[in-house]
Amino acid sequence: MPWNNNGNGGWQGGGGGGGRGPWGQGPSGGGPGRGGQTPPDLEEIIKKSQERLKDIIPGGGGSFPWIIMIVAAVGIWLFNSAYRVQPDEQGVVLRFGEYARTTEPGLHFALWPVETVETPKVLKENQITFGGRGQAVGQMLAGDQNIVDIQFTVQWRIKDAQNFLFNVREQEELVAVVAESALREIVGRTRADQIRTRGRQEAQQQVRELIQRTLDSYQAGITINGVQLEKADPPPQVIDAFEEVQRAEQNQNKFIRDAEQYRNQLLGGARGRASQIVESAKAYKSRVVAEAEGEANRFSQVYAEYAKAKDVTRKRIFLETLEEIMQSTNKVIIEGDKGSGVVPYLPLPEIQKRSSGAN
Repeated sequence: MPWNNNGNGGWQGGGGGGGRGPWGQGPSGGGPGRGGQTPPDLEEIIKKSQERLKDIIPGGGGSFPWIIMIVAAVGIWLFNSAYRVQPDEQGVVLRFGEYARTTEPGLHFALWPVETVETPKVLKENQITFGGRGQAVGQMLAGDQNIVDIQFTVQWRIKDAQNFLFNVREQEELVAVVAESALREIVGRTRADQIRTRGRQEAQQQVRELIQRTLDSYQAGITINGVQLEKADPPPQVIDAFEEVQRAEQNQNKFIRDAEQYRNQLLGGARGRASQIVESAKAYKSRVVAEAEGEANRFSQVYAEYAKAKDVTRKRIFLETLEEIMQSTNKVIIEGDKGSGVVPYLPLPEIQKRSSGAN
């Protein structure tokens, strides 16, 4: 495309044009290494370029600064109106400082400066620690009038961004004050030894529920994820005495367990002997009853035979009874029909007893 300088000739193609260069300037004296040509003047080139641009713009370029200002203003407005919400945030759009809407993560648009945006991190896990990292240790009065040195941590996050931003101010300080107040209330209703030992889990749950109820009553838009009692010790001034008491309690519990073990052992032996006696009595009862029933049956049988032959049965009973009695007594037999009536007697039972006693 030909370039003309106000009709005063110019550069046409690759050469010609009255021996002028591409910027309307003729060749001048040669210079070293340039085939006799000198480099163009930079200020003159910029000036001529501005003149050419004014010729292109309608109206001679008088409105050029206004166009630049308008384009710049539009760019600034677009830059301030577009905003991005991160994945762990929620966008809260304010119109003249009043809540307008809530936006989810992503790229959004707000009418700046009429609308402004707050982006609180609703998924961030916030943590407040009491009694650690250089902070003053929280000493609290327990239900039994003992002092407990408490260190605990509260985890919380934003549940409702609108309530969080508009219903309360200085939110972290609010959580800290409510948490400390709730813990003091629960510790004040609980014995010190329970806070230090077996009642710690229950106390943590009660503190968490009390904090959550208080914040919900304020509509703070905050949820409490957990409360952790990291330390619940006696004050440093008396911790040695408390440790001595704990050792004494441990020894007491050991003696109680040993006594209970000994008691259980004795009770077990006594119960075993009692069961043995009861079983022996039951066996004796069964034996006596069986023998009585057997004697009764035998008597019934004898009576049946006696009813059939009374004389024979009576004589048999007499002989059997006499046999049973005489077999266990010492006997001396005397015959009165021969000699003097005295029969020599060899005391065999006595000899047998003496020989048994000697052995």
